[in-house]
Amino acid sequence: MKKITVLGLSSLLVLVSLFTSCDSVKNANNTQKGAGIGVVAGGIIGGILGNNLGKGGNAALGAAIGAAVGGGTGALIGNKMDKQAREIDQALPGASVERVGEGIHLTLNENAVRFDTNKSTLTPQAKANLDKLVPVFNEYGDTDIQIFGYTDNTGKPEYNLTLSGQRAASVQSYLVSKGLKSSRFKTSGLGIVDPIATNDTPEGRAQNRRVEFSITANDKMVNDAKTEAGK
Repeated sequence: MKKITVLGLSSLLVLVSLFTSCDSVKNANNTQKGAGIGVVAGGIIGGILGNNLGKGGNAALGAAIGAAVGGGTGALIGNKMDKQAREIDQALPGASVERVGEGIHLTLNENAVRFDTNKSTLTPQAKANLDKLVPVFNEYGDTDIQIFGYTDNTGKPEYNLTLSGQRAASVQSYLVSKGLKSSRFKTSGLGIVDPIATNDTPEGRAQNRRVEFSITANDKMVNDAKTEAGK
């Protein structure tokens, strides 16, 4: 199994260092970081970074960070997200799984979720790969899932924006058809913004045609964690 990426954003650590020692953050595991961000700092940092990354930066990453709660509640949520991230990685090894704050940032490139050119219909391969995620998403039902669609820079930006939204919606519709609750999902099409590779080569453009997920705790998980942390 490949190593799950632990994203240590430098800007996050700079802000955290105002509230807690650098050594304690550096040596913390993912669950501990949920608490280490701090009771006071967690929500503030999550809001600042979530808003800034979500506007023109990586929207899925920003959404995952923006949901940070912090404190003992954050530690409990982080523990559940650690487990879910490992299960996603085992179910779909080709995906990029990043544990960010108290959420998960999941990237499915064209090899995992493939669309025919200029279409938003899922291919059989894409459906087969999404099928592998359904049991994990079902097991962790107390999470919200935002889906972000992206394209390469071929064609007009306005067309790509619409197409990316349709592709994100297709992923949501398929997952709902497999029994997941529609209320857990939100979708956004972001078109050509935030490429993860060059658009100057076919290989790079293929990487940019992707779907990303932000998986965060829903209100029930947060409230349950608050209750448990207060015992």
